[in-house]
Amino acid sequence: MGGIIGLAEWLKTPPGQYLLAWEQRQLDRSVADIFGFHALQLGLPELDGLSANRMPHRWIAIDQPATVDSTGALRVPPAHPSGTRVVLECDFDALPFDSQSLDLVVLPHALELTRDPHLALREVERVLRPEGRVVILGFNGASLWGLRQRWLQLRLGLGLGSRGGLFMPKESEFIGYRRLRDWLRLLSFETEAGRFGCFGPPLRSARWISRFEWMERTGERWWPVFGAVYLIVAVKRVRGMRLVGLARQQPQGGAKAAAAAVTRREPASHHHRSAPPRRTPSD
Repeated sequence: MGGIIGLAEWLKTPPGQYLLAWEQRQLDRSVADIFGFHALQLGLPELDGLSANRMPHRWIAIDQPATVDSTGALRVPPAHPSGTRVVLECDFDALPFDSQSLDLVVLPHALELTRDPHLALREVERVLRPEGRVVILGFNGASLWGLRQRWLQLRLGLGLGSRGGLFMPKESEFIGYRRLRDWLRLLSFETEAGRFGCFGPPLRSARWISRFEWMERTGERWWPVFGAVYLIVAVKRVRGMRLVGLARQQPQGGAKAAAAAVTRREPASHHHRSAPPRRTPSD
């Protein structure tokens, strides 16, 4: 794999396939029990982030640079069997949806690829309903993969060259896990879940990647924050808003008791009658 390649081409490599498999499993697990009517995925059509979700209306948004592969062909994901999947072409920081109209938004590496991640995240907050969910996938710079990428970038910047080119796609801009959580907190999101994956070393060979599968099983326990990729699930909170359950009908006995209490409070002068004279035995 020579030279510097883009994300679409990199995902076809053994480490890219390794990452896609982990992300697909985690997305299926994260979105399966999120309910509503409208769901949106931003970017990365190689992943079907909404396949396990059961919302009736689902879209995937792709920006123009991400729609064309190395051959010039348009990369459009396959339609959902139910026919509810719709493909949109738009900027991620100007989504064609009304405010508070979506129940779920999935961002697989969208913030790393967009021109303004802050603006894109604010746009997601705008279109989400209160209590709506956002699921974000991102590369972890504090990992073996991230360290190798930075080292190779440094060598290329110094003109020393790099055998095989960069390990990860050139478009990837690392957004730290804690940094992203701070961004979400400022936008009134509350993090519900977070996890890391792809704990294996940065290897290019599928054979060697398979030999280090044991690191995937043990990494979550022994070095959980050093996975090459992370996933965050957050919910949009609105201050001063509280969800209330169905109002219960007041028992009939309680209603009668309240009515009786009101009757006793009525002024006696409104219903005053002279008391009949008491009868005596002599009468």
